[in-house]
Amino acid sequence: MDIQYIHAFTMQTKEECRTLQQKLKAQIDLTSRVKMTHIHNCAGAGVDVAYWEENGISHGACSIVVVDYQTKNVVEKVHSVGEVTVPYLPGFLAFRELPLILEAVKKLQIEPDVFLFDGNGYLHYEHMGVATHASFFLNKPTVGIGKSYLKIKGHDYVMPEDTEGAYEDIVIDGEVYGRVVRTAKGVKPIFLSCGNYIDLDMSYQLMMHFISKESKLPIPVRLADLHTHELRKRYRQSTGK
Repeated sequence: MDIQYIHAFTMQTKEECRTLQQKLKAQIDLTSRVKMTHIHNCAGAGVDVAYWEENGISHGACSIVVVDYQTKNVVEKVHSVGEVTVPYLPGFLAFRELPLILEAVKKLQIEPDVFLFDGNGYLHYEHMGVATHASFFLNKPTVGIGKSYLKIKGHDYVMPEDTEGAYEDIVIDGEVYGRVVRTAKGVKPIFLSCGNYIDLDMSYQLMMHFISKESKLPIPVRLADLHTHELRKRYRQSTGK
């Protein structure tokens, strides 16, 4: 799969990262490039990254699991493992995760129609969570799915009803940042937001299509999450850690 390298990952300060985020933010387009009826072979690629330390050096593993839209079966699974050179900076997680994500994307033989990320997209201080940031490299619609709430400007969310598919939009200063969704009765909600090149209603439909009885997370994201933890365990064991 082709990747557009729109910038390098040599930023050293928060100011440099924020300047780049603001530049890209101006290019966000929350209209859908793809229709639900045109999603056939591989609708979603769940993307997740796990980290560990070895001798004071950070390492990470990224998994991408591509799932067929109709059958919901896995059609491809790839991963990358490597040293993480970008430090953790709150609000700038994409700069840390994207190098591993892009290395995994290079290995894909099947080109997904949409990427589903374990993380935020538009629901971010600068509207530039990892799902949104990645879209500029992938040139594909992306969706962010967070397991925990990123509190912005002190704004709390409204808890949705305890029924499958119930949701409340997250509105901050009159703008919709995302959606808190109860994907199944009796489970904690998750936090949905557009990444880029897709609108919120379609993001919601796509996410709910991939919800199964096994998890509150959509299938591609759940499988990628499980795979990253397997990879972390495998590679840590290989070094005796």
